[in-house]
Amino acid sequence: MASARLTDFMPVHHDEDAPIEPYKVGESHQIMRIIECTEGSIALNLECHPRFEYGGIIPHAHLERPNIGFAHGGSGAISLYCSVPLRMVEGGFRSEGTLRQGQKAFAIVTYESRFSYDSKSLNSAEIERSLAEATAYWQNWSDICTYDGPYEEYVLRSALTLKALTYAPSGGMVAAPTTSLPESIGGERNWDYRYTWIRDASFAIYGLHILGYQREARAFRNWIEWATVGRPRDLNIMYGLGGERRLTEVTLPELSGYRESAPVRIGNGAYSQFQLDAYGELMDSAHLYRRFVGPIDEEYWSYLRNVVNFVLDHWRDPDEGVWEARSGRQHNVFSKAWCWVALDRAIKMVNALGLQGDVDHWKTVRAEIREQILAHGFDEERGVFVQAYGSDLLDASNLMLPLIGFIKADDPRMLATIRATQRELTTEKGFVYRYRGFDDGLPGDEGTFNICSFWLCDNLILLGELDEATALFERLLDHTNDLGLMSEEIDSHSGEMLGNFPQAFSHLSIINTAVQLQRARLRAARRAKA
Repeated sequence: MASARLTDFMPVHHDEDAPIEPYKVGESHQIMRIIECTEGSIALNLECHPRFEYGGIIPHAHLERPNIGFAHGGSGAISLYCSVPLRMVEGGFRSEGTLRQGQKAFAIVTYESRFSYDSKSLNSAEIERSLAEATAYWQNWSDICTYDGPYEEYVLRSALTLKALTYAPSGGMVAAPTTSLPESIGGERNWDYRYTWIRDASFAIYGLHILGYQREARAFRNWIEWATVGRPRDLNIMYGLGGERRLTEVTLPELSGYRESAPVRIGNGAYSQFQLDAYGELMDSAHLYRRFVGPIDEEYWSYLRNVVNFVLDHWRDPDEGVWEARSGRQHNVFSKAWCWVALDRAIKMVNALGLQGDVDHWKTVRAEIREQILAHGFDEERGVFVQAYGSDLLDASNLMLPLIGFIKADDPRMLATIRATQRELTTEKGFVYRYRGFDDGLPGDEGTFNICSFWLCDNLILLGELDEATALFERLLDHTNDLGLMSEEIDSHSGEMLGNFPQAFSHLSIINTAVQLQRARLRAARRAKA
């Protein structure tokens, strides 16, 4: 009998100037590996074959020392340290040996500047100390979480995932760390999600706040201000982690894609789309920040007022919509509702903080937007909210209407929409498609959209249907992997994960729905006792 324990981690670094948080994520890009033989003996075979530019460049590789390899090509370079001597093989490195019980081997991969790198070896004590520091960092961070209730393991794993998706220098959070994982196996709906969407902002700030992570909520809000300030008409719906605006989409024809799902894309052409909901989400993120974290300063409020003015001038315009359709613009109900949110949150911020703003005019337009949505975004014949003015199609994004305060979940119009969504857009398990029958300009099919399924959970909670909400929530949790990580979509036939992974929206939703479900059950218990 033989067994071994493999530990991979990214190191953190001691910060003498930060007594509250003595360890922080560093600027070096490293993965450290420790393998320990725990019983018997094991054959060790470590291989490292660096490739750059998405596999397009095989680098020049050479040994600096018996235990250190270096490879560079184009603008990229890596160094590899291994405690067991290396040898060159196929443009990379290999290390082979035998470990007996109690013995360990160590390896470190470091992303380097091709013009400057540090080839020093690290001894085992230094690597073990790095592991202890990383463990302490994540344990201390986890201890901040204030959630105490059912599904605690899933909630904490989701919080850890969101932290890991956050770029430490800027505070921006990627939607997912992957590109081109398909929405249907073998299909063409393969997108690059390694960017930060404005849409994520309000969800992230709220989700981090309700778990007690004020530092992260503040950092994300600072990223929003840093990345978006400028002319509101120039607002992107998404940005690179460094605030990059031009995210030109290209395909890589030399790559076959995950399970032959081509094309593989880098960049995301949706960055240049006009999506009105982004303005409402930007205002909502400021409103939530004001409520939960800290005040809005005059300089940022000046920018936010310009955002409000833009909404006043453009809320009547058609847009591409939340799902980033590539079939042209229409008057999307979801987008109009978020214009309502933009004015509603601006009014609330003025009233709460005594800021400058034409509240009377904003109230008038807010009412006008609402009246227009109820007149043109509601199908009287079917008795449901529809995707867009003049359409008869359902859209799961309308499940957000009660969640943003536009209408109550038990309003007959909304209740009918929820029931129609359950009948027409859900699978036998109750998982929700974004829409059906809509030509979004893209070929192929997709799975059920996890965030939409969580929105349905949230609506059931608002309706007081807690058993149904709990059952649906737990079925969704069953589709996380063994580490509690969740993708963007679920295949309605096989149940396998689809889309990019892990998905920030899915994990934000796990947090939010778990918290709302717990609060609703506590309220129900108090009423029962009374």
